[in-house]
Amino acid sequence: MKFVIVFFALFAVALAAPQRDAETVRYDSQVEPLNYQYNVETSDGKAAQEQGEVQDLGSEDEAIVVRGFYSYIGDDGQTDKNGFQPQGAHIPVA
Repeated sequence: MKFVIVFFALFAVALAAPQRDAETVRYDSQVEPLNYQYNVETSDGKAAQEQGEVQDLGSEDEAIVVRGFYSYIGDDGQTDKNGFQPQGAHIPVA
């Protein structure tokens, strides 16, 4: 149940973001009691995919394990093959 709440909260945040003139060109989703997945692509080059599943159901270690990615075309017209890498003096370096 927790993952459904988290999923819909994330979906609501995405819908609340400022919209540009982009259309959804692909949207697939499957929501089950113990897992979910979705794929989204828009006409402006954005894409997101996510899968989540409940592990250790009913135990003290119950958790939702989530995997996925997102991509977008930057202001320079390129998609960085290394992905989003935040940098700044306030971010610790490993």
